[in-house]
Amino acid sequence: MKTTIRTVDEYMQGFPAETQELMQQVRKTIREAVPEAEESISYGMPAYKLNGKPLVYFAGYKNHIGFYATPTGHEAFAAELSSYKQGKGSVQFPIDEPMPLGLIERISRFRAHENLLKRK
Repeated sequence: MKTTIRTVDEYMQGFPAETQELMQQVRKTIREAVPEAEESISYGMPAYKLNGKPLVYFAGYKNHIGFYATPTGHEAFAAELSSYKQGKGSVQFPIDEPMPLGLIERISRFRAHENLLKRK
């Protein structure tokens, strides 16, 4: 029977302790960077929205944490993200390396600023 995950805490419970710790670091960084962002589960992963519009998402995997900042977040930080494996609209932060929390913070703030400009 398939269960529906409703919260970020529920989502993280399905991962090894080490991965949970890294995801908690990412979560804390996003929440501190954009405290007014709404946290939810969207597309089956932790999601953050501001004014009803997507900011960033992240997801746990066996060997990495996936980070999704919609195309503009990745484009604006292309140079800093270039050392990481990437897919269309995603970047992979290996779990055997320190999470680039400063970069995640800057991308999250950038996306929030973009979101607020579009609102005006």
